[in-house]
Amino acid sequence: MEILYNAFETVMNGCYTLCKNYGAAILLFTLISKIVLLPVSVWVQKNSIKMVKMQPEINFIMVKHFGDKDTIAEEQAAVYKREKYHPMASIFPLIIQLVLLMCVIEVIKRGMDNPLIDMNFAGIDLSLVPSVEGIHLIWSPIVAGFSAWLLCIAQNASNVLQSEQSKLNKYGLMAFSVGLSLYLGWFVSVGVALYWTASNVFAIIQLYLLNWAINPKKYVDYEALEKSKKELESLGSIGGKKRRRFNDPDARRERQDYKKFFSVVNKHLVFYSESSGFYKYYKGTIEYLLDNTNLTIHYITSDPNDAIFELAKEKTQIRPYYIGEKRLITLMMKLEADMLLMTMPDLENFHIKRSYVDKDIEYVYVQHGMDSLNLTFRTGSVDHYDTIFCVGKHQKEEVEKTEEVYGLPKKKLIECGYPLLDEMRADYEKLDVSAHDKKRILIAPSWQKDNIVDSCLEKILDSLKGQDYYVTVRPHPQHVRHRGELMEQLKKRYEQDPDIEIQTDFSSNSTVFEADLVITDWSSIAYDYAYTTRKPVLFINTPMKVMNPEYQKIDTVPLNILLRDEIGCSLDLDELDRLSERVRMLLDNSEQYSEKIEKFVEKYVYHLGTSAEVSAKYIISQIQKKIEKKKKESKGE
Repeated sequence: MEILYNAFETVMNGCYTLCKNYGAAILLFTLISKIVLLPVSVWVQKNSIKMVKMQPEINFIMVKHFGDKDTIAEEQAAVYKREKYHPMASIFPLIIQLVLLMCVIEVIKRGMDNPLIDMNFAGIDLSLVPSVEGIHLIWSPIVAGFSAWLLCIAQNASNVLQSEQSKLNKYGLMAFSVGLSLYLGWFVSVGVALYWTASNVFAIIQLYLLNWAINPKKYVDYEALEKSKKELESLGSIGGKKRRRFNDPDARRERQDYKKFFSVVNKHLVFYSESSGFYKYYKGTIEYLLDNTNLTIHYITSDPNDAIFELAKEKTQIRPYYIGEKRLITLMMKLEADMLLMTMPDLENFHIKRSYVDKDIEYVYVQHGMDSLNLTFRTGSVDHYDTIFCVGKHQKEEVEKTEEVYGLPKKKLIECGYPLLDEMRADYEKLDVSAHDKKRILIAPSWQKDNIVDSCLEKILDSLKGQDYYVTVRPHPQHVRHRGELMEQLKKRYEQDPDIEIQTDFSSNSTVFEADLVITDWSSIAYDYAYTTRKPVLFINTPMKVMNPEYQKIDTVPLNILLRDEIGCSLDLDELDRLSERVRMLLDNSEQYSEKIEKFVEKYVYHLGTSAEVSAKYIISQIQKKIEKKKKESKGE
């Protein structure tokens, strides 16, 4: 350091000899230091551009392997190696700045001790220290802090790397820089504060000159960068707001259940449920397993209030675990079991991956609807499952043709049926659905763009009122949530009409199955209603929601389209003047439609009445095979 001090003192004395003013000498010295260190600044600029240029690729790696820190670190290191980038390199300029500041402080201190040097600059003694002299020099640290604030503003807006940082990083660094400048400015001489201020001003000028000479926009794909950031942000929101790790009872419970789950060895059967409402899709299968086997059912749910916890108190074969969505990522990566059943599509496509530990798990996709997989799911949504429980021949055909078109490995397609439908039909048979004085019509829209509520609800209601019908509008809960004002306006408009009810609180005792006719657009309620009651549906042809833009590559008509004129009839938006006529036709011919719908259901739904048994027996047989295989392997056969 003494060697550096002497070298810097020599340069500073040379500047003083040239300027004959110590303040001007400090400014000249600051400029010379910026020029001498220009190669370092150019290197920093190029290194920052390289970092931001790599960022889209790194972000997509983090999206692809979300939650898998080891894989992310490995692939990120590979990118750094390929691009010859070392993350620690960004520390070197900071070290240089700190050494430079230490040298300047020492040099100015030596200048103060030199009787041949005049420390006066514009009427100010540069040797004075605010903390010693008092509050009248408070302007010195304030000027230094202001210059640091200006530099941070410029860097946050125009520095290729800093401008891409989060708001927390940007403003955190700003607060630190300004705070440090104010603090140090109070304890160092005015001359050092002058150097600090000049250095910040020259750094701002240098920033814009470097951006002009080495323009980041020529090297960085900002469109890809923005896209990658949005995908990463969407994954970051999984699980909602972050809880206090140690104070939140659900967080503590989650940690305990996570440990409990992995404390169990030789798990045969695992179910995963996104929330309490998903148990209904497993119910029939699980009940058969409980009644006919001694299998332990490990049931993971991301809902801390899932009804499964109460059920497990009665059914001791069920072992429930609460695992939030973020911790679920890690659990799935480390999972060891014979079979995992889920209703969640897009395995491997997003944050939920197949196990990295146990490659022999059979992943089974369980349907939570009876409609088209090809139309209503994203491209490739079930490609990474081993087995799919198919409701009917339409789903089986779609998967087979998808495998053929995209050259995918064959999956096990189990002709399973739909246990929930069997349960609904059984419950419906027990209902006392006596004839009403007036025919009951239920309007049940979907929640998608340009649905019935948004496009034609009032026209439909005006066509039906006064026709001796009792009409109930049961909007999608999301519609009530997001467009509550519209719903209230509709209620007010029809409040004087005793035959029209707009349900917004869903507290009515009437059910879907009590209706004589349902009017909908693309809602899956059509299947539940028609398949259960054998009563017809009137479809309004609002714009179709297509989740898979490639659905037409598969040479089969999606069931969502096929059934519209099989279990009822459909009307285009420009044919609504015929709505009353179609309603009357469907109601008058309900007996004929009942027979037609039943034949349609028998054709497009496997194993009516026994689907739970079919699915459970498949599970049992597969687990038995896996147990036998492990026994043979342990014997070395």
